[in-house]
Amino acid sequence: MTDNLSGRSKNGGAAVLENPGQSGLLAKASNRLEGGRQSGKLAKKRKGSYFSYFLMFNFYYLAWALFSALISVYLIGLGFSAGQASLVVSVSFFASMVTQPMVGSLADQYGSKSVSIVMFITAASGGVVFLFCRSLWMVTIFYSVVMVLVNGTNPIVEKMATTSPYPYGKIRIWGTIGYAFGTQAAGFLYDVVSPSSIFVAFVLCMMICILGTSQTIEPTAFQNSAQTKADRQEVAEVQEEIQAEETRNTKGFAKLFTNRKFAYYLLVYGLFMGVLAAGNTFVPSLFTHNGLPAATASTFLSIAVLCEMPLVFFSSKFMDQLTSKVLLLFAIVLVLGQMLVYGLNLPMPVVVGVTMLTKNVSSMLMIMVNLKIVSSLIPSASQISALALAATIKNLASILFNNFAGVLIDNIGYSPVFLLMAGAMILVLVLVVFFRLPSGTDQKLFS
Repeated sequence: MTDNLSGRSKNGGAAVLENPGQSGLLAKASNRLEGGRQSGKLAKKRKGSYFSYFLMFNFYYLAWALFSALISVYLIGLGFSAGQASLVVSVSFFASMVTQPMVGSLADQYGSKSVSIVMFITAASGGVVFLFCRSLWMVTIFYSVVMVLVNGTNPIVEKMATTSPYPYGKIRIWGTIGYAFGTQAAGFLYDVVSPSSIFVAFVLCMMICILGTSQTIEPTAFQNSAQTKADRQEVAEVQEEIQAEETRNTKGFAKLFTNRKFAYYLLVYGLFMGVLAAGNTFVPSLFTHNGLPAATASTFLSIAVLCEMPLVFFSSKFMDQLTSKVLLLFAIVLVLGQMLVYGLNLPMPVVVGVTMLTKNVSSMLMIMVNLKIVSSLIPSASQISALALAATIKNLASILFNNFAGVLIDNIGYSPVFLLMAGAMILVLVLVVFFRLPSGTDQKLFS
């Protein structure tokens, strides 16, 4: 005889259901539970997929190129002067410089993925508003808002490429392709569809980027899942030591400057990026000044973007093997060579060839070298903040060098200005020769 309340035999045996309907209910519940488990497994499988990183990187850089590539042309087409267009861009640089450290702190505190998604959503919303801006002050405000958000997430995005489950090159290469395609797409949309269609495309690309980002995994989550129990114990001990050390140091960004090697590196980085920014700004006008049509110059510059693809794709073959100092010196020599070619007024085929082979290659190499050096000089808990601070220095240097170069070009011409920038690169070269950097070969960021 069975106990109807408990469903068990009185001798404590297995449960015997009196009501056949209960069996069906339990079967349905079991099926639902199993279905939930399978759905959870599928969702977990989708998280961190290669496709999610493709969507994030490709459409982030595509959107960035769409929004910024032809901004001066767009503003002049609206009736603004070249000086007013320059003002809009300069304000966005300054705003990015001021806000960059705050973005880094938020990413360190709340996680790279969460902060990126919020900023991407806000950038897309800002792009919608920018579509309808016609007054100078509205254009300035909302262009700056969008560029602050897009520029602000760049160090986070680059860092996520080194901490994804995939080799850096296989992720970052989609950013290169996206940026090159975005540059060409902006020109096509402007000429064939309408100027404002560029910003509709920007918003759509940001939405796809948000979708991809939501399916990536937090860097810490991947790192924790990849570690063995012994690894986790070792990492925990190291993190305790880092936290203990940080409590003895000053708080906030000031503590980064107490790291004298990092402060010295920021000086080198600022000078390098200032020269690079001025070169990127005035190389297109150098081409047109020397007789190239604007459309032809734009095509050459797009090809230059694509020339960085092999560097990115094969980064795992050399970035972790060569020391930071060797890589940094190589980047400096590339930029020095560019400035000398521009300054010595060599034949146009030589200038175009050097530009296509070195312009974006040197820029991309410096992005990777920056990640490597920061990872070797700064504890992991503060690396996003350090990258944000480096980006702030880059923005400040860009403002100073662009204005300095622009004034000098108006007064003495292109060749002398590029020779002066070559002199600045020689100074950077000397500073690096005497710089004792960690090798960085133990980081394994790009493999």
